[in-house]
Amino acid sequence: MPQSLQNEGAPEPALSSQKGPSHLGTGDSKNLYVPPVRVLTLAAIALLSGCKVGPNYHKPEFTAPAAYKETGAPSVQPPPPPSDGSWKPASPSDGMLRGKWWEVYNDQQLNQLEERIATNNFSLRQAEESYLAARDQIGVIRADMYPTLSFAPSAVHYNQSHHKPLVQPGSKTQYNDLILGGQGGWEPDFWGRVRRNIESAQATAQANAADVANVDLILHAELAADYFELRGLDSQIALLKRTVSDLEHQLDLTQRRLQGGVATESDVAQATTQLETVRAQLADVSVARAQFEHTIGTIDTYDLAQFSIPFSPLDLPLPKIPTGVPSQLLERRPDIAAQERLTAAANARIGVAIAAFYPSLNLGGTGGFESTHGGVWLQGPSAFWSLGAQATQILFDAGQRHALTDQARHQYEAQADAYRNVIYSAFQDVEDNLSTLRILDQETAVEVRAVASAQHSLDISNQRYKGGVTTYLEVLTAETTLIANERTLTDLQARQFAASVQLIRALGGGWDTTQLPK
Repeated sequence: MPQSLQNEGAPEPALSSQKGPSHLGTGDSKNLYVPPVRVLTLAAIALLSGCKVGPNYHKPEFTAPAAYKETGAPSVQPPPPPSDGSWKPASPSDGMLRGKWWEVYNDQQLNQLEERIATNNFSLRQAEESYLAARDQIGVIRADMYPTLSFAPSAVHYNQSHHKPLVQPGSKTQYNDLILGGQGGWEPDFWGRVRRNIESAQATAQANAADVANVDLILHAELAADYFELRGLDSQIALLKRTVSDLEHQLDLTQRRLQGGVATESDVAQATTQLETVRAQLADVSVARAQFEHTIGTIDTYDLAQFSIPFSPLDLPLPKIPTGVPSQLLERRPDIAAQERLTAAANARIGVAIAAFYPSLNLGGTGGFESTHGGVWLQGPSAFWSLGAQATQILFDAGQRHALTDQARHQYEAQADAYRNVIYSAFQDVEDNLSTLRILDQETAVEVRAVASAQHSLDISNQRYKGGVTTYLEVLTAETTLIANERTLTDLQARQFAASVQLIRALGGGWDTTQLPK
């Protein structure tokens, strides 16, 4: 995770400042006495600098349900019932997946593929660079808290015209002008405009950090889902290869029965058709497998010409996924955290708009040494300095500041609604995947019985066909039914794994808001 940011609530310097115009002049360097009134004025400035106009941020309220509606799947691990009759407040790390969540599947090949994302995926790098740029913006804005100082030495030799207007006879027309000087400007942050801008930039950077976590989560989840789909296709390929072998034996038997005068040409033709049909299905599944392999290689930024995943049918047990209590979802989804931080940034911008109603004060000064000769350049009589201040208050702007403030308030409300909306979408996401796992488990149980029944039907039809009681068409029908049910069963198993991955993604993976930079 990228480097930390400054805490949002961290105290600001006692004297805030911003770049401002300077008032230049000259004076005697020996007159360095600062009157008590000026000291008191500076002290008052320091006290006023603690003021910040605009509303302080409070996270928009949202009441999470006590429990999820869909928790009936065997692969889902709900939280234990509360001992005191009520759920405790959300604790992001209690009873939830942490860190490298994909390791719950105990698949070494998957682990190796997932580990590569962090260092090789360009989408993740792009999100990280966007975060770093947003973090740098904090430094850009924070610089407005402090004075700006500049140093401007110069050395000029002048040769003036003897014929210029009003020239005095015998006056000197060639001389040096040696200046060693500088200037400074400072706008104290009386009303918190700069500090509100810093708050906004900090929250925006945190939102970018949450976006990095969200991209990371999506990439890992997509890779895992594609990987299990690929292994599910490997299971289908293994099934179809076994079926091709069985059908080849079936065709051989039918041909021998034809030679013995027991079978007919039609039986051989039907057996041949069935065999070629399954071979075509095998080729079609191989096409889909290659596409998933390419997708995985692209996520991991492999050279696709050199990348391959070994044949590995899906034979893993489905792990249990802990859901936690619904209130934890608000702390574990990076997309929710990103929207909440953007809401905080929008709130700070209201204060920036309100600060425009108050006067601004610019302090400026210049000083240094000036002489025509280097020997006396840095001596006291060559010194010059000036100090000045300028206050500005806008008296009429045709309602622009009111419009900007209203705009900032509406933008905050819109962002707060976006935050609430993403929460509702997150809960729907979790419920959808919980129900998918529950229904797929029920469907798989039914399909297991269907496969067993289809196998029994095929065994009976084969016996009847070998005994001459029925035609080969009955065997063909039973075999087609068995193949379809077996393929459906392997597809359901792969879909269960993909749904479990999507549930983990919907729950936020192993992430929580404590990982946001401060």
